[in-house]
Amino acid sequence: MKPYIAPVLMLCAFALALASCSTSTPVQRLTSLMQGSFSSAEQHKRDTANYFDIRLHVARIWKHRSDGVWLYVEQAIARSIDKPYRQRVYHITQLPDGRFESAVFTMNEPLRFAGEWKKSEPLTSLTPDSLTPRTGCSVFLKADGNSFTGSTDGSLCPSDLRGAKYATSEVTITSDRMVSWDRGFDDKGEQIWGATKGGYQFLRVND
Repeated sequence: MKPYIAPVLMLCAFALALASCSTSTPVQRLTSLMQGSFSSAEQHKRDTANYFDIRLHVARIWKHRSDGVWLYVEQAIARSIDKPYRQRVYHITQLPDGRFESAVFTMNEPLRFAGEWKKSEPLTSLTPDSLTPRTGCSVFLKADGNSFTGSTDGSLCPSDLRGAKYATSEVTITSDRMVSWDRGFDDKGEQIWGATKGGYQFLRVND
């Protein structure tokens, strides 16, 4: 059997490029697509009346933890890049049914962490128990070929922004973009805030 060991090892090494011998987990594959810098500038150019030029940055945090993958997420209008309007922590885990849950958390005084995505180890001064969970606001994703798609669960995510009662989020994640459609609704199910023509198209950029 010895003559066949080397060829098998060489075959597996080659197959790593095709992921057949990869040790990455489904959660790691999903979150590798989520990490990076993204921009809606192209969409804004096509439709300035309905879409802002927004920059989205996603960086992994607390890499030593083994309870899923934790991400720091920062969004800002391009002209006010140093004053993000949304800062969140996502906790990505895989559920028994094969879906992925992206649980959403907020932090106290978030602007003090603006720009943390640039650091090699963001949010080292925080721990999960210092965060506030946004109960009902998790996004549930499933693999769809080479992409991931999903949404929040019905009207379970509360929101009081501009008089809304609840918010929804629909997400598609691919190798070159993230599409995110966040909307707020009143108690009659009528949309109060958010894009009306479809989700924001965040294209991956090299920042």
